[in-house]
Amino acid sequence: MFNIPLQRAVRTLLAGGLIAYPTEAVYGLGCLPWQHETILRLLAIKRRSWRKGLTLIASNFEQLEPLVILPSGKLRGEILDSWPGPSTWVLNARQGCLPWISGGRDTLAVRVTNHPLARELCEQAGAPLVSTSANRSGQPPLRNVLQIRREFGSELDDIVGGAVGELKQPTTIRDGRSGEFLREG
Repeated sequence: MFNIPLQRAVRTLLAGGLIAYPTEAVYGLGCLPWQHETILRLLAIKRRSWRKGLTLIASNFEQLEPLVILPSGKLRGEILDSWPGPSTWVLNARQGCLPWISGGRDTLAVRVTNHPLARELCEQAGAPLVSTSANRSGQPPLRNVLQIRREFGSELDDIVGGAVGELKQPTTIRDGRSGEFLREG
């Protein structure tokens, strides 16, 4: 169940599973964004309200394009220039798009990841992934497989082993409409 090959993790995702995997700064918990039951399971494991919303990561902007609307002008260029990378942007969501991900808002938090394993998971799954820090609500995010195993054990379907990126803090979050920093990384 632990330190599994990437192809097995992709099969788990496509079958509706919940996995842990390394990201730019911490381990993430994730699934495919349209698997509502799995997302409810994820939220229960984290003890997190769906109203807080969740982040989506992707291997390229094309995976996010059906879900969000980029602003025009200078901010559009700034967003695209920051990807792939550790910059999460809150963008306008397309009409009726995944309210269980957005927390019922008209925006989605999205990132084109530059972490090689997370990026490859999205690439092989052919879709963006829900990506929320691997921790119980209010607890510090976990950074290695041993911590994940101790905290979540059999609550997850698979754990992808690998090193997290070099960031010491979770990724920066910015408002894609104003450019304002919502969380500095």
